Amino acid sequence: MENYLDINRNSWNAKVEPHLKSDFYFVDEFLKGRTSLNSIELKLLGNVQNKSILHLQCHFGQDSISLARLGAKVTGIDLSDKAIEAARDLARKAQTDTEFICTDLYNLPNILDRKFDIVFTSYGTIGWLPDLKKWAEIISLFLRPGGKFIMAEFHPVVWMFDDDFQGIRYNYFNEKPIVEIYEGTYADQSADLVQEYVMWNHSLADVLQNLIQNQMQIMHFKEFDWSPYPCFRHVDEFEKGKWRIPQLGNKIPLVYAVEAIKKSS
Repeated sequence: MENYLDINRNSWNAKVEPHLKSDFYFVDEFLKGRTSLNSIELKLLGNVQNKSILHLQCHFGQDSISLARLGAKVTGIDLSDKAIEAARDLARKAQTDTEFICTDLYNLPNILDRKFDIVFTSYGTIGWLPDLKKWAEIISLFLRPGGKFIMAEFHPVVWMFDDDFQGIRYNYFNEKPIVEIYEGTYADQSADLVQEYVMWNHSLADVLQNLIQNQMQIMHFKEFDWSPYPCFRHVDEFEKGKWRIPQLGNKIPLVYAVEAIKKSS
């Protein structure tokens, strides 16, 4: 779809204000020092002290700032100008020097010329991208040889279900754009928002094979039967900070994580 960027930019711009106010993003606690990073990605990231990190699709920058608090030099990018404006404000309030750039991910090579120790992306990002071949090329482009790509993402099996998880509605594979109207937002289901959006489902093979074909060696791949976020319509917190879909329990994966290293040749 030629206009998907405009549609999705408008959608994410509309989400920024309700997200900043939501318990989901706990901004007040965050500014007092609470991290937004979860155990899944922290284990793969390891020690980021003095590491340069490119954070793709960063929303309003909480994970970017959390990484900066751990001693990393972080550059976050996002499509939404409202989100980047909020990210810069949060970074100032948090007293970090986190850098933020407003751009469509596919346009990043035209405006940034730098290599990074780590490229990072997490939770609800790749579904907004139509082409994972180009995505993987960009990841490889911005990583120095031996650099790491760290990804935590919702499992593609999740996106096969309808919003109430009563049955299969969508194709596991990237068959075509998914164009829909959504009321509310994952961070606040009661928010007074009605938005159009365009998304794509991506299989695990689509993710992993495109990375492999762009000089990336897969070091770790893990699947989890829980989500660190209560972002679905019906969730059950079975352990502190761990949510599942009640009727599905631990029967399906909700999240997966990847660590890949860029080969030196």
